[in-house]
Amino acid sequence: MLCALLGAGQAGASPAVPPSTAPAAPPVKPTAVVALGDSSASGEGAGGYVAGTRGERGNWCHRSPNAYVQRTGLPGRAINLACSGARSTDVAFGAPGHYTERSQAERLTEVAKTNRVTAVLVQLGANDEPAFGSTMVSCVVVFLNPGRPSCSSTLAKQWPGRLASMAGRLERALGDVRTAMRRAGYTDRDYQFVLLSYPSPVTETMTRTHGLTGCPYRAEDARWGRTEGVPLLNTALRKVADRAGARFLDLSRATEGHEACGRAGAEWTRRLTVNPRAFVDGGLTAVGHLAQESFHLNAVGHRQIGGCIGPFVRGDDRQAACRVGSDGALHAVSPVPAG
Repeated sequence: MLCALLGAGQAGASPAVPPSTAPAAPPVKPTAVVALGDSSASGEGAGGYVAGTRGERGNWCHRSPNAYVQRTGLPGRAINLACSGARSTDVAFGAPGHYTERSQAERLTEVAKTNRVTAVLVQLGANDEPAFGSTMVSCVVVFLNPGRPSCSSTLAKQWPGRLASMAGRLERALGDVRTAMRRAGYTDRDYQFVLLSYPSPVTETMTRTHGLTGCPYRAEDARWGRTEGVPLLNTALRKVADRAGARFLDLSRATEGHEACGRAGAEWTRRLTVNPRAFVDGGLTAVGHLAQESFHLNAVGHRQIGGCIGPFVRGDDRQAACRVGSDGALHAVSPVPAG
């Protein structure tokens, strides 16, 4: 009888509701800001380089925890893929490998799949045909040989052609950065894409002993670099940014009054710097990298640049310039002031 009653009750009961089969919500990806490019972006000169980029096994990328990408104040992680000495071909797809590392665009795709990238900062081009590093070395040679013509007299003739050659390579690299993000599932509107230019490392208003204290340049060459060479490079980069659909941040006068060996204020740029500690991590291969930090922003300079980048990225201006304000700090100014 009990079984019958139980059976009767079960027969009239509502069927059991199966457990929910709705898929679990996908994990939330961490927000990230990514830096690509060369030594100016990697943090060369800012010190404290990340292990594995200090020359170990041939990797001299010199990524610093003090690099400007770490100092923007933008939300999320700061991921630095930039590498000292990188050229446009090292960022683009199919890169042969620079200091043991693969194409930065390829690595960006991987980063963008596992993070929600909100901004991609690119500083690139100076190591292409402008050959900024070797150009500065050639100007040191001129300084040490008083009978030779000025470095700037030669550069003035070559500079426009060098910049024109650089532009095509850089534009292709920026196109690959866009493609990398699309491969990771982003549209061009999903993130901020910013190209940065370069500040002048030296000024013609150097201290009297500049040649002995780390700035072996003729005043006329330093003047040409600050007032013509760097501004022309800046203009070429701005035009590339326009064609690539990137926002542009002008750094051409970002270190004004704070250049190496200047008389005005505290230096944001390193002087000629020789670092014998490079032998500790890089062994005998460090011979070619002892002066790698020279004439790059120091940690203070990177902090100042980072403080200018953050407000610019959060704003709506397509272009702006980082200029020193009355408070002594860098600020993003738009529209870009003339001169």
